[in-house]
Amino acid sequence: MTAIKPASARLSRDDVRITAFEPSHLDGALRLSTEAVWPHRAEDWQLTLSVSRGVVALRDGKVVGTALCSAFGDVATMNMIIVDAQMRGRGLGRSLMEQVIAIGGARELRLTATADGLPLYEKMGFVACGEVCQQQGIAQAATPELSVRTGDAQDIPTLAALDLQASGMSRAGLLGAIAAQGEVLRCENGFALLRDFGRGRVLGPVVARDAASAAALMAEAARRCAGGFLRVDLPADAGMGETATRLGLQAAGGGIAMKRDARTRAPSEYKTFALVSQALG
Repeated sequence: MTAIKPASARLSRDDVRITAFEPSHLDGALRLSTEAVWPHRAEDWQLTLSVSRGVVALRDGKVVGTALCSAFGDVATMNMIIVDAQMRGRGLGRSLMEQVIAIGGARELRLTATADGLPLYEKMGFVACGEVCQQQGIAQAATPELSVRTGDAQDIPTLAALDLQASGMSRAGLLGAIAAQGEVLRCENGFALLRDFGRGRVLGPVVARDAASAAALMAEAARRCAGGFLRVDLPADAGMGETATRLGLQAAGGGIAMKRDARTRAPSEYKTFALVSQALG
């Protein structure tokens, strides 16, 4: 699939220029996400950017908007879409989205929307397809009911194949990057990745053949994080909310899962019980 280079654009009335997102823009992007009360650290931005291309909006050299596209085979996720509070309501969000949609090309496009962003995304062809429930808190020690062992980076090709079955996304590079900085949890019928993020740690993805395996992986993550902050982003239809609550993780918002140009896929015996993140699916 041919990559599309983001075009340079200008909103003349606001003297805003949209250009390709470069590593030099990370400090400005972090400022925006902090002002929006997002928990992302510089390291979290760097991980997402490492598997993404995107655009920034600049005004007088200052980052006033961001949007990234993370391409994973036939699917791409639109993420880190932020507009400076003083620049909202002027069409900047739409302009940023148009640019990253072009980067996504002919792929199925996915994103997690806030209620505020939903009307714009609907106008741009995205259709709601579910909900994402964010649960977080101080993890409580638990004993998995099934055996869970520690994996390593050598497992990633196998785990990426299971993830592809479950999500439709080809994410070996992303999973490898997470494994290099975090922990790999494995059981007979699934796996999960645990890493530092935001205020503490985040568990995701959790990919398993059945709910019992997913629950065991979540319990092992809580055991390893007991007494510390842990977050998990759960598809509402995965049915793991009560499990997360028992592990000390309370509901803390979430978003609306949306797709554009959705593809029909063969059923899989593996399922995504928790996302890598709301940004990366």
